[in-house]
Amino acid sequence: MTVHIKKGYLDLIAEANSVVASMEVAQALQELGSENTVFVDLRDPRELEREGRIPNAFHCPRGMLEFWIDPASPYHKPIFGEDKKFVFYCASAWRSALSARTAQDMGLQNVSHLAGGFTAWKKAGGEVAAFVPKHSHPPALKS
Repeated sequence: MTVHIKKGYLDLIAEANSVVASMEVAQALQELGSENTVFVDLRDPRELEREGRIPNAFHCPRGMLEFWIDPASPYHKPIFGEDKKFVFYCASAWRSALSARTAQDMGLQNVSHLAGGFTAWKKAGGEVAAFVPKHSHPPALKS
């Protein structure tokens, strides 16, 4: 039996992009280091380990987003309760468009997502920081 879906992922992304602000990389580069801006990295930990991340970005796995935003959730993260600008990003701006829409639908204010994602960030020469998983220790320095 063939399953017929009503909306494909491209439809969902297009709908999200029609209601969520997209931040161009040039503006994001200017926002880096601002205490009022939180870059939210939605990528899988393996992607972060392999490619790095935007410096000081907050890592929120896509599957935990709704639980971490909602103050009623036992998994709530206080950062989402702060009066900040939230810039979601993933590898190529698909997951981030959907995530930014979800965050906005949940009531999070001042939400956007990074146009072109981390791929565009790197291509524009944006700074990349190493990701060190919490369960591991940084590599020892060689003397």
